[in-house]
Amino acid sequence: MNAALVVAAALCALVALAHSYLGERYVLTRLFRRELPKLRGGTEFTKQVLRFAWHLTSVAWLGFGALLLALAAGPPNPDTLRAIVAVAFGVHAAITLGSSRGRHLAWIAFLAIAVLAAIG
Repeated sequence: MNAALVVAAALCALVALAHSYLGERYVLTRLFRRELPKLRGGTEFTKQVLRFAWHLTSVAWLGFGALLLALAAGPPNPDTLRAIVAVAFGVHAAITLGSSRGRHLAWIAFLAIAVLAAIG
């Protein structure tokens, strides 16, 4: 087990959790008190887009951390790496679909990536 990669993976997880928690608490809540552009007829959709985009960054970092853990275990198994990518993008798709109620079409691309990575 490669200790440096394990520590890097742990830091990815720590940064992802801190980013989501602190961003929600200190950045997004303050941002949402301001005048926001109206996307698709109102500011609620704008808030949803900003929120899911913020948290998708954290999900991506968790995915990178999982890849680092897989690499830390020794020579990487391509099936494991593909599965990690598929899960990360599946979570991206679910968050995007759920938070936008299907109105932000990025969920389709994220789902396609997840499926293609899983079957590739």
